[in-house]
Amino acid sequence: MKILSLALTALVLTAPLALAQMNHANMDHSNMPMSDEMMEGAVHTRAVVNSIEEGTANVSHEPIPEIGWPAMTMDLALMPDAQMMGDVSAGDTVTLMLIKGGDGMYAIGAVMPE
Repeated sequence: MKILSLALTALVLTAPLALAQMNHANMDHSNMPMSDEMMEGAVHTRAVVNSIEEGTANVSHEPIPEIGWPAMTMDLALMPDAQMMGDVSAGDTVTLMLIKGGDGMYAIGAVMPE
């Protein structure tokens, strides 16, 4: 029973990441003005958009273990050339691509609606 519970837990926790990777793999990055160096450090997370304003988005995101962030609600800067992969409104669930800037802060490089 423990093995089954662990297997189900692993499946539930990794499914959104696998989906994000699948969706990200199908993205056409050729028209994105982001360098390969920026893309290498990119991390992805599933989030709910609470609001979007000029240059910033308030989101509630899942834990991001790659960078040690727990699940939280926060304001994130939108990169000036952030890619919106479709219409996004408050309340939408999305996959965010976060890119670490030269200042060490993460910003939204792309938003893909689910």
